Parts: sequence; structure tokens; C-alpha cells
Amino acid sequence: MLNSPKVLKITKKASKVIHDVMLTQEVPGNYFLRVGMRGGGCGGMGYVLGFDKVRDNDIRYEIDGLAVVIDRAHSMYVLGMEIDWHEDEHQKGFVFNNPHIMQDHK
Repeated sequence: MLNSPKVLKITKKASKVIHDVMLTQEVPGNYFLRVGMRGGGCGGMGYVLGFDKVRDNDIRYEIDGLAVVIDRAHSMYVLGMEIDWHEDEHQKGFVFNNPHIMQDHK
């Protein structure tokens, strides 16, 4: 397993939520945090975050104490990305900040 925090950054808030989910949902010890892409269609590309077993085409990382897998085909889309957690009175959820994707600032 590669130990490379530069591959993907997980903020402290996001890491706490992920660890809490792993504990409350009793995620099996042989599962990894999977970060990837879901694709295409009218909605465009989006990010995937979940728990899964390692697959043949995965690259395994240790990031901030989390065992993470990224499919090799998705790696160019997620490398350098930051996963954060946002919560306010209207919504809560993971936020994917990717410096390689142009943001539309209006």
C-alpha cells in the first residue's frame, strides 16, 4: 500500500465523518474507502465515495489513516483532489474540490 497524502487530500472534518460512518455502519475490516468517478450521460461526470473490496485494477493508498482504493482508470481524474465535509442548516455532505477542473464562478 502506498503512503502518499499528495495523491488525495481528505480534510480532518471529512476524515472524522468517514471514520464515524465506518464505525456506525460496521464496515468490514477488509473494505477500503473507494474514491472514483461515475460517468457521463446528461448529468455529466461525478465523484463516487463508498466502501468496497480491492479489485484487480485498483491502486491502494494509505491517506490520513484511511485505507483508500482508486481504480487506475479513474486516477487521472481524482489525483490531487481534496475531499471535504460541509454542513450547515440547509444541507450537509461531502464536497470534492479538484484543482484540475475549471470552476464556473458567477
